[in-house]
Amino acid sequence: MVCNTLPAPHLDARPCGARRISMLTDQALFDACGVRVAFTGRAGGVSEGVFASLNLGAHVQDNLDHVMENRARVMEALGAPDTPVIVPNQVHGTTIVDINSASAAQLVAAQQRAQAGADTLAVSVPGVAALLCFADCTPVIIVSPTGRFVVAHAGWRGVAGNIAVLSAQRLAQADGACCPDQVRANLGGYNVYIGPHIHACHFEVGQDVADTFRSQFGASCIEGQRHVSMLDALRTSLVAAGVDAARICDAGICTQCNSQAYYSYRASGGTCGRHGAVAFRKA
Repeated sequence: MVCNTLPAPHLDARPCGARRISMLTDQALFDACGVRVAFTGRAGGVSEGVFASLNLGAHVQDNLDHVMENRARVMEALGAPDTPVIVPNQVHGTTIVDINSASAAQLVAAQQRAQAGADTLAVSVPGVAALLCFADCTPVIIVSPTGRFVVAHAGWRGVAGNIAVLSAQRLAQADGACCPDQVRANLGGYNVYIGPHIHACHFEVGQDVADTFRSQFGASCIEGQRHVSMLDALRTSLVAAGVDAARICDAGICTQCNSQAYYSYRASGGTCGRHGAVAFRKA
């Protein structure tokens, strides 16, 4: 499904599926172009202890059977229980893995590339879901009117490396843009969704990191001396690249302030589960 213009982005908390698992999603986007975007929280799963309960991260020493059950619950709640899900090994870099085919062999190859280390999945075909995991870092989903989308993991290193802009530009190239002006024009029509992440109120960094962000994104992304706003840095870089500021939708949720509802690495002292950012286009 392709639409000429995407509806203005908006995120609502909705109870999804028979288990009524609460997720942030944009129903108008799904109705317009068939792309489902969702940001999960902690509730609705089977994980226990510090991982309770909807942990989607397989790398945090949780029971792997619990993790797989939680992932299955998310996809079932989103109405896509049989949709294959690609999950990368996130390495705080800027590597993008393209998914251009839904064939079984190509999906195996894409999963292998993702497991080798990637922080963005760029999906050009229906019937394939991208899932990335978070606990304070910033989830970014960017959607094109063509139905193509990217899901990116933006820690501070990724933000400094312009992971969101690179991901948006990869999306434009997949849409057929072949010169910088066309890429920039395409970006103006994309919706950007920024999920729950640690806000500047709690994200204090070293002076070198603060200086990097101040130099690269301007003083507006620094609060006080060393508190960084990932949202302001992302918004600054995306708008400079051509994204319409009105098409950047922030969930408005700080994970450390809301650590009962979302996983927070800092709030937990370093041991916790991971919530997710997931997207797919209906087949």
